Amino acid sequence: MREQYVQRPRVARTVYPLALILSPTRELSCQIHDEAKKFSYQTGVKVVVAYGGAPINQQLRELERGVDILVATPGRLVDLLERARLSLQMIRYLALDEADRMLDMGFEPQIRKIVEQMDMPNRGVRQTMLFSATFPREIQRLASDFLSNYIFLAVGRVGSSTDLIVQRVEFVHESDKRSHLMDLLHAQRENGAHGKQALTLVFVETKKGADSLEHWLCINGFPATTIHGDRTQQERELALRSFKTGKTPILVATDVAARGLDIPHVAHVVNFDLPNDIDDYVHRIGRTGRAGKSGLATAFFNEGNLSLARPLAELMQEASQEVPAWLTRYASRAPYGGSKGRRSGGGRFGGRDFRRESSFGKNLDYYGGGGNSGSGYGVPSSNYGGGYASGVTSAWD
Repeated sequence: MREQYVQRPRVARTVYPLALILSPTRELSCQIHDEAKKFSYQTGVKVVVAYGGAPINQQLRELERGVDILVATPGRLVDLLERARLSLQMIRYLALDEADRMLDMGFEPQIRKIVEQMDMPNRGVRQTMLFSATFPREIQRLASDFLSNYIFLAVGRVGSSTDLIVQRVEFVHESDKRSHLMDLLHAQRENGAHGKQALTLVFVETKKGADSLEHWLCINGFPATTIHGDRTQQERELALRSFKTGKTPILVATDVAARGLDIPHVAHVVNFDLPNDIDDYVHRIGRTGRAGKSGLATAFFNEGNLSLARPLAELMQEASQEVPAWLTRYASRAPYGGSKGRRSGGGRFGGRDFRRESSFGKNLDYYGGGGNSGSGYGVPSSNYGGGYASGVTSAWD
């Protein structure tokens, strides 16, 4: 990368990064930036982050000092490109992190504009990597458009939960949720080392609900803070810092914090409000049980969550968790729900390579561009990638 630096054009006020990492949120972008800075320490490789919700002038000044690796959210990157303060023509490495989340958030038009309509080099010139916790058809179509002859690599059971997380589902009426949460927190504090509150992440569905629950916890002797979309970037960073250090050991969050963020030492995740989608549930509880450590996930279930009964029971069974008898009864008579309609015909969590299905690539070039016929996926389908026919090149683009 450093050798390529001298080959870049010299145009006043326009910078030419060599690597681009796209991520869906400000928090995740900052986290990636911080990790990249560690790896680039004393190498001369310059890493810059750009995201919305913060003054663009400060980010422009950072870019003008030079950039080799740019970490950015799609919206802010498009803004920089349209201002002609940034060019992608020298990009050699492109990574899309949390791709399914970016599609859920409606970023596909911006992503396609960045990759297909700007001055991004063709996929044969750059190396492209796409990371996603789930691989529904939309993600794999995106991969087929951006990568050629790509490797489909699934680590573990796509969309499942780790066996390091103990999952508990408790039937709690809506009006009883706060008192039930209080009981859990009291028990947790009493069992904690030196009477300290273990780091607890509480998920709610609305921003108003997050603020209300935080206030209620604080006045009842449980220091808490919140993170959600209405908080400024500075407020969100302060809240995360306060939570990580244990100053406020309870973080009440909406799904803005559910993906990507690496918050170490979270002991307990509470789904105060269950999400409508089982994938979101998996992402939420995945904030604990990280880096080989065990964790606890508690969910409050009631009549408002009936559509989630069957996928939740199945998920718990897959993870060898104890499924309450009452949840099994709800699951047996509930229609299959808890999905965003992206899984039909492709497994519950999009855990297999759809290129093996003839209908996926029908009348479309999903095998690497340029009439790359003979790529041949004529093998029986299985849960994961691998086992490609001899006509497929096993390399990133």
